[in-house]
Amino acid sequence: MKKMFEVLALLFFVCLIVANTNAQKMSVEMVVVNAKVRTMDTAKPNAEAFAVVGNKIVAVGTNQEIRALVGANTKILDANGKLVLPGFNDSHVHFLEGGFQLSNVDLRDAKSPQEFARRIKEFAAKLPKGQWILGGNWDHENWTPNNLPTKELIDAVTPDNPVFISRLDGHMALANSLALKMAQVTKDTKDVAGGEIVRDKNGEPTGVLKDEAMSYINRIIPEFSFAEKTNAAQAATDYAASFGVTSVQDMSTGNDVGVYQELLRQGKLKTRIYGVSPLPIWQRLGNTGIHYAFGDEMLRVGGLKGFADGSLGSTTAWFFEPYLDAPNSKGLMGAEMPKMFEEVKSADKAKLQIMIHAIGDRANAEILDIYEKVEKETGMRDQRFRIEHAQHIRQEDIPRFGKLKVTASMQPYHAIDDGRWAWKRLDEKRLKGTYAFRTLLDTGAHLAFGTDWNVAPLNPMLGIYAAVTRRTLDDKNPNGWIPEQKISVEEAVRAYTIGSAYAEFQDNVKGTLAVGKLADFIILSDDIFTINPVEIGKTRVLTTVVDGKVVYETK
Repeated sequence: MKKMFEVLALLFFVCLIVANTNAQKMSVEMVVVNAKVRTMDTAKPNAEAFAVVGNKIVAVGTNQEIRALVGANTKILDANGKLVLPGFNDSHVHFLEGGFQLSNVDLRDAKSPQEFARRIKEFAAKLPKGQWILGGNWDHENWTPNNLPTKELIDAVTPDNPVFISRLDGHMALANSLALKMAQVTKDTKDVAGGEIVRDKNGEPTGVLKDEAMSYINRIIPEFSFAEKTNAAQAATDYAASFGVTSVQDMSTGNDVGVYQELLRQGKLKTRIYGVSPLPIWQRLGNTGIHYAFGDEMLRVGGLKGFADGSLGSTTAWFFEPYLDAPNSKGLMGAEMPKMFEEVKSADKAKLQIMIHAIGDRANAEILDIYEKVEKETGMRDQRFRIEHAQHIRQEDIPRFGKLKVTASMQPYHAIDDGRWAWKRLDEKRLKGTYAFRTLLDTGAHLAFGTDWNVAPLNPMLGIYAAVTRRTLDDKNPNGWIPEQKISVEEAVRAYTIGSAYAEFQDNVKGTLAVGKLADFIILSDDIFTINPVEIGKTRVLTTVVDGKVVYETK
């Protein structure tokens, strides 16, 4: 009798396993097989395949294990031996601006003032009179000599269109005479705190406005309509999908959350978005009682961004010592700095996440001081304070990131761009702490990578290439600019995936390919872990999956 009972129990157990397996087969909606899966999960770093139910990964393992879960309605993605990674999470973008820039005049690679003017002329010829010309993303460091542009360069080709075109770093812009007239900016207009009106030898505005001075023009530019913003957001999310960017942390969301919400309602949002608002308006979020972030897995708000300084390219980054090529200037302290401590302290008490833009060594040191002081007064918890850019850091301040648990949210492409000319502005001692990826990691800092799009290209492959090789865009540093700060491909990919997820309090739901995590992943044309690192930037995204759905495939 006992033996019969044991046999019946065994049969029941077998039937239960079969039933569960069949049920699992029926529910598995997608499997990825024949892949080189780099999960970024330290518990299981490599796999051949994984399975998806709904928008979550339910199994990771071998081809045989995952194929056993295939049912009649399961979509099979055969990776054909290609590399599969978690979707990239760009920790610092300006998403709407990037969407608009896709249809604006593009001046990024204009090699001379003459080409700069010609492109604007050709663009203006297609516009109705009175329409603003914006965007641009010019870089005078491409020119020889590298003089700043002036309004006279473009006045003749834009007599009927106001112009306000930004340098690629977003910290200065050129206005034509029509725009200056409309804004009533004249020789008698005063500079503002945290900004500068560039003037000629007679004191007349040249057309270039830096940082806070740009507000003179920005305040008269007509607001884009909701429909125009929605179209720009659609262009941005489509573009992001083509580069395998499945999540972004939008530093300029502000009042435009509704734009992304509309795309989400229409089922057209292909990118998870963490929306960030200006730090000075923290009370708008704080008074609602929101902690850290509010929303769902596709759209969340709650981050706050402040500014400590400007940029190196605009000589407005804030340093302890003067610029080599501008010995009378140490850059500009951000207009928010006099109130920064109180605002950070208040926003932190409201349990909102804080991220501060800091580029110069003085700016970084001051923000680290503020974070340390706030932690002492309000009590250390899992705040995940961030410094955006963290470009130039004194040697003694680098270990403070790890000690204070401050995330360094960095954009490696900037290193190979700025490396062409940064030596003209900074001495060797200061350059040692420039884009210090290696030392930050070695001293325990959390590293999150992004692009600063539309300041730099959105393609993460270029960022990984930059972090691993540090070969400047002018090909003058084949072994790397400040090569001791190179990091490995593994470290760079981690910074672009789980590192960025950590930076937005989402490392428990995305950033790795593990059971229970969101099904956001990409298939690449090449194995960036094994090819010559010099070729990484040429690697293409073949397929992008967000929320368990294919949102991009190469044709």
